[in-house]
Amino acid sequence: MSNQKRAIPKGERWAPMILDTMEQPAWGALSTTAQALYPWLKLEWRGPKANNNGNIQLSVRQAAQRLGVTRDTAAEAFRDLQRKGFIVQTAQAVLGIEGAAKSACYEITEIKMPASEKDGRKLYRDWQPGNDFPCQRTGANNPSGRNGRKKPCHVFRDVPVLKTVTNSGALS
Repeated sequence: MSNQKRAIPKGERWAPMILDTMEQPAWGALSTTAQALYPWLKLEWRGPKANNNGNIQLSVRQAAQRLGVTRDTAAEAFRDLQRKGFIVQTAQAVLGIEGAAKSACYEITEIKMPASEKDGRKLYRDWQPGNDFPCQRTGANNPSGRNGRKKPCHVFRDVPVLKTVTNSGALS
């Protein structure tokens, strides 16, 4: 075998999975869906020369499609990665003008941020069971509604209709 680097065929992409990261207790505590999502997020990173860490985008719908799961399951995988310190959400998803949607942005804590001298923060190393990191809700289960707006609350002002049951058991 040669010591020369093998050329990656044009159009191919790869994401290194670091053994030290996968040996951390936080990795073992992740759901299998979150473990499967993590390489997909790393594939969105453009590398050290065009470092986009902190601005990595992968929507819940895209993740669900790539993983073959429901949007709720994909959204829970994003939250699980946040709670264990593997990713940090840096910007929320927005619908934008005329329906031009923009997915949430993430920082992968394993990777160095642009214009930073230090390596990644590696928050997952500080994770302890029962002591999860805070996470922002993403996707279908966001309690604040779409795009951070509150869901409308409809108040019914009608007087309830009183129903009586006749001897035959029919409503009148």
